[in-house]
Amino acid sequence: MLYNTVIEGVCKINGNGTTLENIHRASKAEFLEKGYKGASLRNIVKSVGMTTGAFYGYYRSKEELFEAIVGEHYNYILNCFIKAQQEFAGLPAAQQPEVMSDISGICMFDMLHYAYQHLEECKLILCCSEGTRFSGLIDEMVKIEVEGTHTYQRVLEELGRPSPPLDPTLEHILITGMFHAFFELIIHEMPLPDAENYVKQMRDFYSAGWMKIMGQ
Repeated sequence: MLYNTVIEGVCKINGNGTTLENIHRASKAEFLEKGYKGASLRNIVKSVGMTTGAFYGYYRSKEELFEAIVGEHYNYILNCFIKAQQEFAGLPAAQQPEVMSDISGICMFDMLHYAYQHLEECKLILCCSEGTRFSGLIDEMVKIEVEGTHTYQRVLEELGRPSPPLDPTLEHILITGMFHAFFELIIHEMPLPDAENYVKQMRDFYSAGWMKIMGQ
């Protein structure tokens, strides 16, 4: 894990923040410009005005540094989505069709507002994380959504409202497109009021589309 648990508390102040804060600031700029693969630790260290040896007192690698910057934000977004899926699946079967759109909407707005509060870190995950485990965020969310969709289909069948079989390829395309559309708002830094309006319209669009496909 990280070397800086104790060191952080004794970092020297240089007028612009602690050494650790300056490392993070310089790192985010480097990663945003060049992506994880193209980013250079040498450039980061040089911009902070420290030696490579001193840097390794904080982090053992570029990978560990990237993890420290984006890890908690990746976990928040993914866990927010998982929690919404679990809460929905835990509702009585008869209630699920009535609140499906509401629960997904709350989750999307939560993720949106969180991302706008941590815009640089979330853009690093979405645009600059190739070569790290974080580049699979959308794929992971698609996988969870596909499983949730199949579970919901079983609920509809229990309610006597079975949905027609979904073509797996089409299902994957539609779900992947939904997440890409959502995260485009963050990538392009749309004004938050516009982004909120787009999320509402996207939710209405996808909810109506899925209900049509599922014969509801």
